[in-house]
Amino acid sequence: MAIELNKPALRHARALIRDGKVVRDERDDWSEAAPTADEENSFIDREGWTEYSHWHLGIDESEDRETKGAYSFPFGDFRKVHRSGVISGESRAGQYDHTEIRDELKSLLELIDDTPK
Repeated sequence: MAIELNKPALRHARALIRDGKVVRDERDDWSEAAPTADEENSFIDREGWTEYSHWHLGIDESEDRETKGAYSFPFGDFRKVHRSGVISGESRAGQYDHTEIRDELKSLLELIDDTPK
């Protein structure tokens, strides 16, 4: 399992933040804000796997791209970036030594916090 930075997802997250599509919630809010399996499935059915991938900063190139197992480090609810998701992902990426992903999540958090409300 070689999880790498999903660069299209990073560009997508930055664009959403610049456009003000952010929920400025707290770290512990992610457990409630994260999409459920049913919400993920509905989104995939409606929008497809490529769009689904754009909501995850981690991608495992050894996995089938049309499975949820290929994607990790979600940061939003398919509408907006959640500050809580970014914080949660940064912490988890650090725990598992995904340094590049951790650093990009940290930069997204800084962008959120530095962007006027």
